[in-house]
Amino acid sequence: MQILAIVVSLAIAAVGVALFGKTIGHIVSVIKLGQPVSRTDQPGQRSVTLAKETLLHTRMLQWSHIGVLHWFVAFGFIGLFLSLVTAFGQLFDPHWALPVIGHWFVFEWVSEFLTWTGLVSIIGLMAIRLRNLPKGEKGRYSRFFGSTAWQAYYVEYTILGVLICILLLRGLEYELGAGTKFHFPGTWFIGTGLFGGLSENALENTVYLVAMIKILISFAWMITISLNATMGVAWHRFTAWPNIWFKRKPDGGTALGALQPIMVNGAPIDFENIDELDEDAALGVGKVEDFTWKGLLDFTTCTECGRCQSQCPAWNTDKPLSPKLIMMGLREHAYAKAPYLLAAEDDRKSLSQLVLDEQEKPLVGPADVAVIDEEALWACTSCGACVQQCPVDIEHVDAIMDMRRYQVLIESSFPSELNGLFKGLENKGNPWNMNPSGRMDWAKDLPFEVKQVGSDVETLDEVEYLFWVGCAGAFEDRAKKTTQAVAELLNIAGVSFAVLGDGETCTGDPARRSGNEFVFQQLAMQNAEVFKETNVRKVVSTCAHCFNTLKNEYSQLGVELDVIHHTQLLNRLVRDGKLTPVAPADSSLNGQKITYHDPCYLGRHNQVYDAPRELLDIIPGAEYAEMPRNQTKSFCCGAGGARMWMEEKLGTRINLNRTTEAVETGADKIATGCPFCRVMLSDGLTAKQADGSARETVEVQDVAQLLLASVKRGES
Repeated sequence: MQILAIVVSLAIAAVGVALFGKTIGHIVSVIKLGQPVSRTDQPGQRSVTLAKETLLHTRMLQWSHIGVLHWFVAFGFIGLFLSLVTAFGQLFDPHWALPVIGHWFVFEWVSEFLTWTGLVSIIGLMAIRLRNLPKGEKGRYSRFFGSTAWQAYYVEYTILGVLICILLLRGLEYELGAGTKFHFPGTWFIGTGLFGGLSENALENTVYLVAMIKILISFAWMITISLNATMGVAWHRFTAWPNIWFKRKPDGGTALGALQPIMVNGAPIDFENIDELDEDAALGVGKVEDFTWKGLLDFTTCTECGRCQSQCPAWNTDKPLSPKLIMMGLREHAYAKAPYLLAAEDDRKSLSQLVLDEQEKPLVGPADVAVIDEEALWACTSCGACVQQCPVDIEHVDAIMDMRRYQVLIESSFPSELNGLFKGLENKGNPWNMNPSGRMDWAKDLPFEVKQVGSDVETLDEVEYLFWVGCAGAFEDRAKKTTQAVAELLNIAGVSFAVLGDGETCTGDPARRSGNEFVFQQLAMQNAEVFKETNVRKVVSTCAHCFNTLKNEYSQLGVELDVIHHTQLLNRLVRDGKLTPVAPADSSLNGQKITYHDPCYLGRHNQVYDAPRELLDIIPGAEYAEMPRNQTKSFCCGAGGARMWMEEKLGTRINLNRTTEAVETGADKIATGCPFCRVMLSDGLTAKQADGSARETVEVQDVAQLLLASVKRGES
């Protein structure tokens, strides 16, 4: 038995280690095919972030019960590695233990604790998977839909088998006299119950057998993953660490907020000298090798857990976009195409037809031809739910936006509705193609003068804030009411501000999120010039998209601004006593219920969750009701990623999904802090009122309007 165990164990270990090393080299070579990007700044902070996310499982614990179970499984995997070393020693001597610590009770107690908790946890995770299989009613709404099922099962049963072997070996050690019950607090009864009464020779042979089985299970797993380099459910145990360390933000923040500029050879394109650009340089991503090496590491690391898919508004409304399936598709394509990219020019002709076919496959196009379905690419709202939920810090939105850029700038392939958007932005500086001379129409009926830069003040040095009205705030009828409400509140509070009027043009957010980086740069540079001429420093914005772009992206053009959202400023003014909400005189208004919808570009992209809620909480006479999906798990309105200007031709409407949730809270007022959200929710509410599923008295309003109504009660 001993000879058999030694021969079999050493043979499979040798094969496993050799294949494992070879596959690691292959994975590294594939990742190195990506374009350069610098992710080594602040190494100390990056290391702290890695330690925090790993040890505290901060990303996993967004789903608390699963996060706790995964913690014990993950640390059992790491902490019990020494049990594998022990198993090899026991092949030669069944009484063998690790030097120094092998019989130290602390080590033994920790080992048994990790083994038992790991066993309970993996059984729990297996039960969760079995309860959520993509069959029956769950179907595509299971987060495991599209995941490679056999790989997940294999990994789970491997862990289960290894943990059982550890417990059996501990029980055998106890029976062989390796210590008292004090040293085997969680396994002595296994030894007594299963192996009590066996002779020493029988016990030793059983040790050889169980140690061999443990080694076989472990190295069969190593061989299996080595033969499947795209087995993310296993490889993430190794690739997650570098993926976290190299994440975009060293402080641990998600890859949201600013969209990264188009990069060529690791540096942003200088659009002022675009003519000097190498004609072969890719604008965006048109081939898998155009992604950065970090992008290829992202694809490799995807665990197929489906958290991103479960939160995606497009997927939840029956559209073809699943962030998980995008990552999986890009990973499979990258590794299938890699032999062609890695081969010398003369050797490519001898490659298999499968590799040559993969090389010819377009990255984006019709679903039956391309790697990525074009319908899926354009279904993205850039809400960031996928990035927020990903436990291994994959940057899905960056990948999708880079593919859009190539489609727009190089292929001129994009939804036809965007032609109107681009025309309006280029010719009139706004997505509605409205005459810029009408940008001050919203202020005509206000009972006070709104100062305009150039006519009433020379520069912004004369006032505290530039009030950035935005295109929606200037031209969209519902958004104009928000603009007016904020202006009135600032006036009541004695805050000095001015607007740019027709000197303001679109920030460029819709252009950038739809892939038209040229138009974004054109608009942004125009605004940047105005900001420099008028000494803009502090900006208040009512539009979450303008807020995000000005705050996070204009610094890419050398413009540093102190940007605040109107709900943040208004909340500060209330706290400072400059605005005072008053209880309604009419008792019939008491008890009105308000719910709040988190705009994605205010919440997930910029972590502004508290200010609007605090404002709603202090409105006298109102009752606040939270929607089930809120804050980091809030559901998108459907307008982001330039989807505001594209028709939803597939599945059900995202705004109806969200409006239904708002109405079901019983709210009389649906509050939000973004004009895009207001338009989408208002349209959804109108549709629900038309079919009788929502009360006619329900309204969608901006937080500022609700606050103004409360403040003005004191004026009567």
